Parts: sequence; structure tokens; C-alpha cells
Amino acid sequence: MNRIALAIVAGLISIAPLAAAPTATLLTQGLLGGSGSTIGPGGALYVTESSAGRISRIDPQTGERTTVAAGLPPSIIGIGGAIDLAFIGRTAYVLVTLVGPDVGGHDAVGIYRVDGSSRFTLIADIGEFALANPPSTSFDVPTGLQYAIDAYRGGFLVTDGHHNRVLHVTLNGKVSVFAAFPNIVPTGLAISGNTVFMAEAGAVPHLPQDGKIVALHPNSPAVAEVASGARLLVDVEFGRGRTLYALSQGVFPVGNPAGSPALPNTGSLVQVNDHRTFNVVASGLNLPTSLEFIGNSAYIVTLPGDIWRIDGVSDPPFGGSSR
Repeated sequence: MNRIALAIVAGLISIAPLAAAPTATLLTQGLLGGSGSTIGPGGALYVTESSAGRISRIDPQTGERTTVAAGLPPSIIGIGGAIDLAFIGRTAYVLVTLVGPDVGGHDAVGIYRVDGSSRFTLIADIGEFALANPPSTSFDVPTGLQYAIDAYRGGFLVTDGHHNRVLHVTLNGKVSVFAAFPNIVPTGLAISGNTVFMAEAGAVPHLPQDGKIVALHPNSPAVAEVASGARLLVDVEFGRGRTLYALSQGVFPVGNPAGSPALPNTGSLVQVNDHRTFNVVASGLNLPTSLEFIGNSAYIVTLPGDIWRIDGVSDPPFGGSSR
């Protein structure tokens, strides 16, 4: 890691003591295509259900589920649809992907603002941008496969795991390339000030050494490798005490096409350690897709529609309480 890259990461993350015995609780189940998530108004967990084209609010203590909005484009090829969401203030914005004519659909690929329980406004047509500005890496889907969205400097950052780039999107719909990469499959995002932490799944077959967290900064061309060594990383988040965690979906089936999920029950929650690798916090997760933290508890959304709460993720001084 060069000096510029070190400066990006220094002081932004900490290494928490690994918890001796975190406990897992099935918080709720029955989501239709559990996909992206965020912590929204009132400190609740908000989740996109990609198969149903809706957003649900989940009480982080009881697991009670409430439909916030329905009527978004659902997934049509087993992946995509309403795949992730982010809030600016109390307004939700939903990332919708793989619903255009290039995959047999008829909806716009992009960011939709939630205006009501069944009312949405397309604020940015990312599919149109992708068609006009194809990536330098090879691709099969012209409109891409956007995976994660996060609020950033009054707008959004969006990863495209198929076109291998991160896009910057303004609230008035202007789309530009924030960063472009070789075939590394960018997935989840975590923001700290101007610094962007990004998960990489790596190219098929998603080997452990290709599963990485890297740090990017808008004022530097350097990409800092923070940690590597976990299969098919799909998300990255900060826990308590600025500790960085990632979500590994698990072992990729040999011979399966790109975009296929990992094998069931091979996923894990991992924590960055001071050797620039990962410690396993919880294993045996079934197709996890998204990760959030509230206090010392991790909330993990899975593709089959479950949400698990992992309490006591780190020990004191960063942990010691699940609230």
C-alpha cells in the first residue's frame, strides 16, 4: 500500500476485540427476495423485497414488519428489481436494476424517489446513461447490474457489479463515473466523510483472495486495499467503534454463470483485523445479501427472505452491549 493510500485509511477505522460468543436470533422471515437494506427514520431497518417490488420497515427489536411502499418494478430474472435503498433526510430513494428491455422488461433502470405508499418518481435513468456510456470491460447486459446505493455529498454513489464501476448520481439526475475498475465486481458501500469503502466480490469463481475491501477518495487516484481473503463479498459496513465488517455470501458453485448466488449456508460475517485479512464473527449464513449495524448488533438480510440479528458482535471497549 503506497503512502497516499495509507493516508486515506489511517484514522478512519479501528480494530475491535473479537467477541467470544456472539448470539444469533432469527428476527423475522418471509420477505420476498430479501435484498438491500439501510437504517432509516426512527432507527428502524428498511429492506427492499426485490421479488415483490416493495420496501418494508422492520422493527429492530421485535422484527415486526410494515410495508412502507409497494409497486416498484420487481425482479424478472431472479436477481434485480428493487435491489437497494438509501435515505436523504426522511425521503427514501430506491435503486432498481435488471428490469429494462435488454433483459425482457419494460421499466427504467435507475433511482426512484419514494413519494408515497404507491407513488414513485424516476430521478435518474442509469440504464440510459449506461447505454450511452458503455464500460471498458466486457459485458453481457448493456444497462448493467447496479448493486448498492449510498448517500454521498448531497447525491448518491451506486456500484455496478457488471460494468465494474462506481457511479455518482445527483438529485437532479446527472450520472457520471466516479471510479472505474478492471473485472473486480464492486458490490457494497460504506462512507466515512469523503472516503468510500467498497466491497469486491471478485470475478468468477470468486476466490477468497479476490474478496476485498478497498478505500477510494475523490481527490486521489489511489485505491487502498484494506483487507482481503473472504469469498464473494457482498457488503461492507462500520460497526461500533469504527470497526469495519464485511458480508461474505460464501462458496460459489463451480461452473455456474456470473451473477449466480453462492451455495446455501456457506456465508459469513467477517471483521477486518490488523493483518489486513478477516476474522470470522458468524458462519453458516444462508445466502446473505445485506448488512447493517445498530449498536453492537449486526442485522443480516438473506436472499431467501430472513433477517438475522447477531448480538454482542464485539467485546469491550467497543462492545459489551447489544443496544
